[in-house]
Amino acid sequence: MAIRSQVVGCGSYLPLRVMSNDELARTVDTSDEWIRKRTGIRERHLAADDEATSDLGLKAAQAALEQAGLAPDDLDLIVCATATPDETFPATATRIQAGLGMTRGAAFDVQAVCSGFIYALAVADNFIRCGQAKSVLVIGAETFSRILDWEDRGTCVLFGDGAGAVLLCAGEGRGEAADRGVLSTHVYSDGRHHDALYVDGGPSTTRTTGVVHMEGREVYRHAVVRMAEAIDAALEANDLTPGDIDWLVPHQANLRIIESMGHRLNLPRDRVVVTVDRHANTSAASIPLALCEAVSDGRIRQGDLVLMEAMGGGFTWGSALVRW
Repeated sequence: MAIRSQVVGCGSYLPLRVMSNDELARTVDTSDEWIRKRTGIRERHLAADDEATSDLGLKAAQAALEQAGLAPDDLDLIVCATATPDETFPATATRIQAGLGMTRGAAFDVQAVCSGFIYALAVADNFIRCGQAKSVLVIGAETFSRILDWEDRGTCVLFGDGAGAVLLCAGEGRGEAADRGVLSTHVYSDGRHHDALYVDGGPSTTRTTGVVHMEGREVYRHAVVRMAEAIDAALEANDLTPGDIDWLVPHQANLRIIESMGHRLNLPRDRVVVTVDRHANTSAASIPLALCEAVSDGRIRQGDLVLMEAMGGGFTWGSALVRW
């Protein structure tokens, strides 16, 4: 028998404040038509002034635990993916741990920007496979609105805030693609492309936090290629074909990229989970937010084969294949 990381609960949280494209167009040179045509985004959620990344992550974590019927002290580990931590240190995950009232185990952050949730899922899965943990809370939480130049229409229209979480517990399988749980994860990076997408500043350089800088065309060009490679890696590792996939849950950055990944798998549009129109790009939170929405509304059901993929600054990219 093989140990599998099975998803037993998921939860999400979106801030109450919603900013439409029309509202944004009143303060920056853009329009609803311009934003929708290029990205598919029509609105985004923004954290309140008194909401930190840990606050968003905590609410998503609580929802995941409630759905699973587990208590905080049933957890062995919390892994939080974020590029917008509350502080330089300690880890945002420890703030969430304290908020939950969890007094055992461990908690730490993973930073891979928009690929962060895939990276965090890979870390959690490996802890479970190695027998070092039996239950792991994986969170993607971001307040990207805090690192945007709200006068730069090339970036400020793209991002939003939110958090999503999944709860993994150790289960048994036969080591086959028919097993329920995480079948495989695949993570990659290439640091040569730093300048295409980054936030300037940091404690060892300027000692201040900067804003998002992005070469949109360069990011788009790499995203289409790298995410396709990650999809192929997941299929090959499990001896599967595109026709075996029930659902694609991609990183929600750009509708055109999402549609191209669905086309690559020959999936009908209603088998690709899309939330970018309402959430915008929430970085590490985008996949768990989309995943939880599709689970809560009944689209994703037990036994479904779910493929997740993402790419972010670094560049980082990756994929994960899960049998629900």
